[in-house]
Amino acid sequence: MNDPEEEAEMSAPATGEQPSEPVGARLQRLRAERGLTQRALAEPGYTAAYVSTLEAGKARASETVLRYFAERLQVGYEELAFGLPAGLRSQIRDGIAEANQLVEAGDGEAAEERLAELTERAGAFGLVDLVAELRTALGAFLLRRGALAEGREQFEQAEGLLADQPLPARVPAIRGRATAHYLEGDVRYSCYLLESTINELNSGGLPDPVSLMLLYASAIGPYLELGALERATKAAGLALALAPRVEDPVAVAGLHRSVARTHVAHGRFAEAEAALVKAQEVYQQWGIRVELAQCHWMRGYLHAQHGRLAEAETELRTAAAMLRASGAAFYAVQVEVELADVRWRLGHTAEAEELLGRLLEGLGPGRGAVHAAAAHRLLGLIRERADDLEAAERHYRTAVDLQREADVTGDLADTTRLLGDLLDRQGRSREAMAAYRDGLIRLARPGTTTLGPAPVPPPIPETVQGRGGA
Repeated sequence: MNDPEEEAEMSAPATGEQPSEPVGARLQRLRAERGLTQRALAEPGYTAAYVSTLEAGKARASETVLRYFAERLQVGYEELAFGLPAGLRSQIRDGIAEANQLVEAGDGEAAEERLAELTERAGAFGLVDLVAELRTALGAFLLRRGALAEGREQFEQAEGLLADQPLPARVPAIRGRATAHYLEGDVRYSCYLLESTINELNSGGLPDPVSLMLLYASAIGPYLELGALERATKAAGLALALAPRVEDPVAVAGLHRSVARTHVAHGRFAEAEAALVKAQEVYQQWGIRVELAQCHWMRGYLHAQHGRLAEAETELRTAAAMLRASGAAFYAVQVEVELADVRWRLGHTAEAEELLGRLLEGLGPGRGAVHAAAAHRLLGLIRERADDLEAAERHYRTAVDLQREADVTGDLADTTRLLGDLLDRQGRSREAMAAYRDGLIRLARPGTTTLGPAPVPPPIPETVQGRGGA
């Protein structure tokens, strides 16, 4: 028989629940409802006297004790310990799945209302971990429709709720926050968040391969924007090495979609297409339209790189339509910037220019700065081709300002080159040299491609790493 003295303290749960009914009173009520005597409930592990002490509120039971009595009463541990309605956690998680389905169907407003309702319900019972999960889901929905600051705030709140929890529990919120900064144009800070979290996880061994894989995959996009191709490739290889230890097929599909970007950057288009096929098969099987649309987006980019402009247009239009139908309007705008480039290259200049002007109404500093810069750069090319040099210079300079703020050095170097060529064409040699110098200095300055020390690699065998190279 267990010693009650050794189990007298009940530590506060990780979820932070605060019972409205004393545990002893709840124990007594549940016992009476089942027609059990104190002795029948207690034995063989404890005594009737100990049950009496607990029911009178004269002692606090440990988690071990309550789990024992919950099993005897045939109720869940949380129902006995914290008074949670039976199945509440399952109901809330089912509600999150319903919200995801609503988003996929394009009813983002209803999805957000559903999440708000679930958050209030989880909060009423002090289910801090579920509140954090709900806020993380809401943050992702907000990013899709372009409410970047609001989405970032949801991720920050989720991370704060889990401040005293192990790091893997906070990784989804940290990834969301890094994505928000990336989309807002603060690419370097996005890398910092991801790298510092990777370092913290790896420094203690390999506690969570799922978290590490997701973090490495999330870092690929920001690395490429910063021109850190070597680091992006390394991250892809490490993530692929971790993938066999990850059971979530959707998470692995997201990795393959990210890895496709490194293949594109290296000019390995067949490998990129193969990675996209792996991702697309999973998204089709699970009916995840937004991610499936992003596969079409990437495939459109691949076709454009090969000069297959008609195929590129088809893929990009498909991606944009799917994203808008799913309420991911902000992502659709990013796709349509690339669609405008394809339309221009097909000779539809006026249409491309009109589309870019319309898209820029929803893009700018803090709201898709990288894509806003791409739109202005393309408008500069269009205006320069039309011999409207004043307008071309204005668009190039706007693009440079946005790229400088976002610290996307590769794009910045290319745009400053275009600006320098334009100025030199007008005989403004000194200004042209200044433009060239600006791009080159930023491209070569310390930390631009190295970002400081690389993250600590996970402690996995070299043979495993070698199987997953990007």
